[in-house]
Amino acid sequence: MEKIARQCMLYDFYGELLTEHQRRVYEDAVFNDMSLSELASEYGISRQGVHDLMKRCDKTLEEYESKLQLVARFGKVKETVEAIQTCDDLPTIKQMAGEILEEL
Repeated sequence: MEKIARQCMLYDFYGELLTEHQRRVYEDAVFNDMSLSELASEYGISRQGVHDLMKRCDKTLEEYESKLQLVARFGKVKETVEAIQTCDDLPTIKQMAGEILEEL
C-alpha cells in the first residue's frame, strides 16, 4: 500500500512531465488498478511492454524526485503544519511558521 501511495504522490508532482501515452497507461495501472493483461489489451502492446513502461515511468518519477525533492519538501511542510495545529505555545508556532516559510 505504501508503494502505491508513493507512486500517487510522485505522479501528482511530476506526472505532467511524462508523455501522454505514459500518463494514460500509468493512470490506468495505478489509479484504476488495471492488470498488465488488461493494459496490454487496452493499448495494443505486450504485457512485457506494459511492465517495461511502468518500470520506466517509476524510474523517471523517482529521478525527478531525487533532483527536485518536491515530495520530500511537501511532506516536511505537512508535518510542520500538523504540529502547529496541536501546539498551543505561540513562540513555538511562530518558529514553526518561520521554518515553513524558509522551506518555501
